[in-house]
Amino acid sequence: MTTFNTDAVHTFIKFAQHPFKFRAYLFWKLPAAWLAGVRMQSITEDACTTSVPFRWLSQNPFRSTYFACLAMAAEMSTGLPAMMYVQSAPKRISMLVTGLESTFVKKATGLTYFTCKDLPALKEAISKAMNQEEAVTVTLRSEGRDKQGTLIASFAITWSFKGKS
Repeated sequence: MTTFNTDAVHTFIKFAQHPFKFRAYLFWKLPAAWLAGVRMQSITEDACTTSVPFRWLSQNPFRSTYFACLAMAAEMSTGLPAMMYVQSAPKRISMLVTGLESTFVKKATGLTYFTCKDLPALKEAISKAMNQEEAVTVTLRSEGRDKQGTLIASFAITWSFKGKS
């Protein structure tokens, strides 16, 4: 497996944990997520947790969080670690979401936390992409739970990584 630049990983984590810098990044690069209230809660080399609240800007007509807002938070819980490892890779890598599957279990009527723990598979896929010409795909799972730990929704997000010349 390819070694990732540890300093770059830690720099990304520090950036993502900085309340002003990361929220400014969301505002400029992902304004819909910023408006909906999607936030990064924690990121490490092992897991990433994001959240989305139930509020006026993220609601649906059924008094719960709109499914697209839940999907934004789930995607961010997989996308932030992907960005972290792509930016710390010794070669340039492109990344793209190529698939999304979801299951909704319960109405989201409060803050929903999405956690992705599939980072070893993510690192392996990026390593493979650096060493071959074809794109490499990996499906990462993110579970959304409320404050009590009740499962609200689960997502399977497929990412494609390809090395650039």
